[in-house]
Amino acid sequence: MKIYMMKSSTSLMTVVLFLALVLPLTLHAQKRDLQYFRAPDQRGVNVFEAAKQSDPVKFDGMMVRLGGASTIQFQGISHENTADERLNGDDVNLNELADIGANFNLATANMTFDVQLNDGMRMHLTTYLSSRHHSEAWVKGGYIQFDGLPFFNSDAVDNLMKSFRVKIGHMEVNYGDAHFRRSDNGMTMFNPLVGNYIMDSFTTEVAGELYYLNNGVIVMAGLTNGKLNQSVKNSGSTNPSIIGKLGYDKQINEDLRVRITGSVYHAGKTGHAYLYSGDRAGSRYYYVMENTLSSSSSQFRSGRYDPGFSNKLTSIMLNPFVKYQGFEFFGMFETSSGSATSEDADRRWNQLSGELTYRLGDKENIYVVARYTKASGEEKGTLNDVEITRLQAGAGWFMTKNVLAKLEYVNQSYDGFDSSHIFSGGSYHGVMVEAAITF
Repeated sequence: MKIYMMKSSTSLMTVVLFLALVLPLTLHAQKRDLQYFRAPDQRGVNVFEAAKQSDPVKFDGMMVRLGGASTIQFQGISHENTADERLNGDDVNLNELADIGANFNLATANMTFDVQLNDGMRMHLTTYLSSRHHSEAWVKGGYIQFDGLPFFNSDAVDNLMKSFRVKIGHMEVNYGDAHFRRSDNGMTMFNPLVGNYIMDSFTTEVAGELYYLNNGVIVMAGLTNGKLNQSVKNSGSTNPSIIGKLGYDKQINEDLRVRITGSVYHAGKTGHAYLYSGDRAGSRYYYVMENTLSSSSSQFRSGRYDPGFSNKLTSIMLNPFVKYQGFEFFGMFETSSGSATSEDADRRWNQLSGELTYRLGDKENIYVVARYTKASGEEKGTLNDVEITRLQAGAGWFMTKNVLAKLEYVNQSYDGFDSSHIFSGGSYHGVMVEAAITF
């Protein structure tokens, strides 16, 4: 696994020394799971919020779990468009697509620390060691999670916390269920396909979330400061954002599980709404629909679409999930409205997606999958009604619970964009092969 870390040898030596000190303390912990914890391997597939009442792990002193994830893709995709010529000052056609061929993409990697601090108290931290947007190591985010409050020494509080959970941190907020199934830089174990959604709803903000989890009922209310990059300057430009989730998740019998949730994210005033541009690690389809001047790091969201709601935003997502024996259906209906600072009226975008998966074998270690996604709405600036559709089909093989190989065919097309836009008459299609390791 190739890991791109700090630029200086001093920073590298610091990391090596730190690992040398931590690893002996974690050898015993690696043999055990933590409380209220989503396993980072195949056991975490189709896990959303970590288990509450059914969690079997007992507290046996503070434990540190050092983990990692690494993934690499082979990309064989071609793209095309019919956009008009648009020259810059150097007579370069900004609508001419980059020449892309078949080859490997940058290997990406994550490092995770999970610490069982006390009974019902757990800390998580993720660092991107290598990502499409940054070659150096940088922190994605982290949180502290309370499923118990032992420091109160109160039976009444202990009984209350049997159904409640609190998460606080600079963290990935729990809007919708799709973010539980997306690829997150080097961590791709939970996504049955290679690419994420067209409008990839994901953001890390300073937030607090309060959960009620009991007998399948899911209620969550949260508040964020609405900022991706934290600063005390210009504090009046952004008001807190509100998030919420209501749902039900139940194993009806041995064969059937049913889950349905509805989520909301509301930013009434913000300097920039990051819900569809919050992923700084980058997409899986390198250079697609980008021009000849593009780079993989600067144009790191290629293949996705951000509707440009930079001033205010309200998004609602509904997610049904049904698993019957080896058959699974995961759906999404999302509607978003908002505006940019320069706009007088709100625009609206909708995203609809359906995914079918069939898992084979006693351990369900082989699967086939297909997903169709459509995003449509009013384009920023022109107000044209535009539409983007994507078909993904593929298969996967868990060689072990920690090693996954995937194959995907993707076909995405763009309709309704003005002839001066690089997406005019645009499409891309081809094959992706991905290998993932987690521990």
